[in-house]
Amino acid sequence: MLLTITLTLFGLVIINLFLLKFSCNKTVKTNKIDKKPIVLRTRIDITSTQQRLAPTGS
Repeated sequence: MLLTITLTLFGLVIINLFLLKFSCNKTVKTNKIDKKPIVLRTRIDITSTQQRLAPTGS
C-alpha cells in the first residue's frame, strides 16, 4: 500500500515536471541598440519655498 502511494506520487511529480518543461513559452529577448537613457525633459526648475512652522506649544 505504501509502495503504491509512493510510486503514484513519484509518477505524478515526473509527469508534472515534463509538462512544466515543455509548456513554458519561449520568449526572445530583444537587445536594444541604443543603451543611452531617454531624457524626457532636459531643464528642471526647482523652486525653494520657505514654510513657516506653527508653534508646537511644548
